[in-house]
Amino acid sequence: MHDPTTLNQQGPDRGTQYRSGIFFHTPEQEKTAREITLKVQEQWYKGKPITTEILPASTWWDAETYHQEYLTKNPYGYECPSHFLRTFPELK
Repeated sequence: MHDPTTLNQQGPDRGTQYRSGIFFHTPEQEKTAREITLKVQEQWYKGKPITTEILPASTWWDAETYHQEYLTKNPYGYECPSHFLRTFPELK
């Protein structure tokens, strides 16, 4: 899990390739993504805007094979202070 209020960043990794996004296929999925993002913003991240993009799905490319299941293949190969399980109150 990463902090959705960090623009173009996940932990110590920075750049547009590390931005967070939600990709939708239908108007209903877009509506759901926007509604939930708004609820999360209001309940969990007051004063810190969520920067996660909500975009139409388009062509998808899988990452190179060596990036697939990276932490499974390299359990000690990456340490990030933001990679820990967070608990939040139930989303209303």
